[in-house]
Amino acid sequence: MTTSGSGQSWSEHRKAAADSHAKALADKEAREAAVARAMLADFVVQARAQGLPPVPLVVKGYGGKGTAKSQLTGWYLRLDHTVAVGEDGEFYVLTAPLTLLDRIRGVQVEAKEPPLVIGKGSGDGDSIDLADAIARVLTPDA
Repeated sequence: MTTSGSGQSWSEHRKAAADSHAKALADKEAREAAVARAMLADFVVQARAQGLPPVPLVVKGYGGKGTAKSQLTGWYLRLDHTVAVGEDGEFYVLTAPLTLLDRIRGVQVEAKEPPLVIGKGSGDGDSIDLADAIARVLTPDA
């Protein structure tokens, strides 16, 4: 077993480096979520001030397999209606594996950490900055 000058084995050193990297990434994501959360809260205030009515939010099944009602009302942030901000200012992903029962009864949707870029890393090339998505909803004729 090889050790570094500090007495750590190579695997211990790599684990410590990976842990440090993971913590830095989690800290960055938390800071970005806080900024995004403030943007969404401001959006709700602006949408209400402009008289933009919230709509019932619908969940889409994976692969186009039906839809289900949710308990939420709010504003869709993507044109494909897969993410939205609720009247509560929370961020919601509106896709799920829906069963027949879900489509009949509806589903409960949980809030997610809001990103600064919607769809980042999804691989489909269909990402949009949160600020741009908000602007599109607030100025639909622009």
